[in-house]
Amino acid sequence: MTDHELMWRIAGGSGDGIASTSQNFAKALMRAGLHVFTHRHYPSRIRGGHTYTEVRAKPEPVRSRGDGFNCLLALGDSFARNPQEGAYYGDEEVKPLSENLDELNEGGVIVYDTGLLDSDDIPNFDQRVEENDWHVYPLNLREIARDHGREVMRNTAGVGATAALLGIDLQYFEELMAESMPEDILEPNTEILHYTHDMVKEEFEFTHDLRVPEGNHDEEQVLLSGSDTIAYGALDEGCRFIAGYPMTPWTEVFTIMSQALPEVGGISEQVEDEIAAAALALGASHAGVKAMSGSSGGGFALMSEPLGLAEMSETPVVLVEAMRAGPSTGLPTKPEQADLEHVLYTSQGDSNRVVLAPGTVAEAYEQSRLAFQLAYGYNIPVILLYDQKLGGELMNVPASHFDREPNPDLGAVTTEEELEEAPHGPGGKFHRYRYDAEDGVSPRSIPGQKGGHFLVTGNEHNPAGHIDEDPTNRVTQVERRMSKLDGIREFLDDKNTQTYMGPEGADYGLITFGSQQGTVREAVDRLNEAGHSVKGIGVSDMMPYPVEEMTEFLESVDEALVVEMNASGQFRGLTQKELGRFGDKLSSLLKYNGEPFEPAEIVAGFEASIEGQDVPDQQTTYVPAAGD
Repeated sequence: MTDHELMWRIAGGSGDGIASTSQNFAKALMRAGLHVFTHRHYPSRIRGGHTYTEVRAKPEPVRSRGDGFNCLLALGDSFARNPQEGAYYGDEEVKPLSENLDELNEGGVIVYDTGLLDSDDIPNFDQRVEENDWHVYPLNLREIARDHGREVMRNTAGVGATAALLGIDLQYFEELMAESMPEDILEPNTEILHYTHDMVKEEFEFTHDLRVPEGNHDEEQVLLSGSDTIAYGALDEGCRFIAGYPMTPWTEVFTIMSQALPEVGGISEQVEDEIAAAALALGASHAGVKAMSGSSGGGFALMSEPLGLAEMSETPVVLVEAMRAGPSTGLPTKPEQADLEHVLYTSQGDSNRVVLAPGTVAEAYEQSRLAFQLAYGYNIPVILLYDQKLGGELMNVPASHFDREPNPDLGAVTTEEELEEAPHGPGGKFHRYRYDAEDGVSPRSIPGQKGGHFLVTGNEHNPAGHIDEDPTNRVTQVERRMSKLDGIREFLDDKNTQTYMGPEGADYGLITFGSQQGTVREAVDRLNEAGHSVKGIGVSDMMPYPVEEMTEFLESVDEALVVEMNASGQFRGLTQKELGRFGDKLSSLLKYNGEPFEPAEIVAGFEASIEGQDVPDQQTTYVPAAGD
């Protein structure tokens, strides 16, 4: 083991406080000067079921989960359904220890709660400890917590033990506890933290050499998830209305927005279903408010009809789609990138929408703001596509990244002065859907503006909004709406929304979209360090597709491996649809077991692909280029 990085995993049952404890642990390491990144794994249950969170910490920026981990704090599952070996789901009580051993790196550290866990219940535990040179520190954390406070405080005892074993200063934990806990809870937690820390240092001989690395930040850092930054981007861009229905993992964005909107004079509505949610957002937008809605895959399917209405009526709205493993209920709490085709093509007719897929926590903020700029600047629905990985992972971001001006502007809206000069029909209706609109964008009026009334319908319509089935009108209106995408593509080309990695003149390429961007970046760095000539690109623009940029990238490499979390290679398929002549250059590395890629899996997949071999890891799938 080395002191270059810490990869700490805390494991227990859902309801055992794993998420909150890991978040505070990561925040403490960030305040100590380290860069941090978290990865969360949890079951689709309210109480019980094995859950864990990893915290990876290094002196330099961290963009991905690591390969395995090197320190385990196993608390046991205090809400286990049936702690019996012969139970249908096995002995759930012991799973926080037993199910994490396969990924614990050689030389790793294990701290486990003997108040709930017994290593004798795990086959060949002692043998595996010896074979892997693991360093085991059994502690009755449950008893310590009971003696000095309450059993639920055993998490604090575990943190105290970890701090002692790894050499972490307790002051950062004390500061966080003082900020978040009332006095009656703070005092016993502080006592437990110090008691366990001191006891471990006094009673154990440390046989490991793993220590927390040292680091320093040049500027203030904040610890955020993609769900946080999507919500904050929407708020900063002037969103003041959201409607939704809870569905994991979209619920986090909805919750954050619902808590924040009243503070800025906005409104949040939880409604009976996702059709109503999207329809309410359209109504709010039509009335002159920046509005959004969203869901995960199954709920977003219900939004197809309102989405089509937004396209036909040219009502701006931002919809969030938080992907999870499907179809149907699938794996509700696990990440996957298999909804790309769903959001590109759902609803009837020719699609007239924008789809953005941010790749990092920082990008999620930028593209959330960009989504509103495009929606309200071009009067078009914009979909922000992400997944449970990006929505739930935490990483530190410089606070200065969010130091930007708010933007309440409603975009392509006409003024009453302009309405006086604007064309109107014989009945006085404003020509909302003008044939000759620049870049296809015919400015809208807001209800209540003098001279601005027009008809809104889901049928094809003439400039004033009246239903019109004339073939010439139909062709003119379709082509005008579709022409917006050309203007949007030019706008996005100036924004540099794709992310480039590695040396510009490299021979091979790695291509990805969305949340795998950081992992691909680390894989690109490792491959170049190993002597390969590799560069990468993380694509954010799903529609309109960045044809020119991707053409230039693919022309510059001999082969390209497309990395994505689905079984059908949806992003590779989109790329081949847009750029079919490069089909013989594209191969796929796919993963769809409910876990995101680790950097080593991408490295192995790339090396296997250029040698024409099968990927050795059975958790990933290599699909060669056409004709190979």
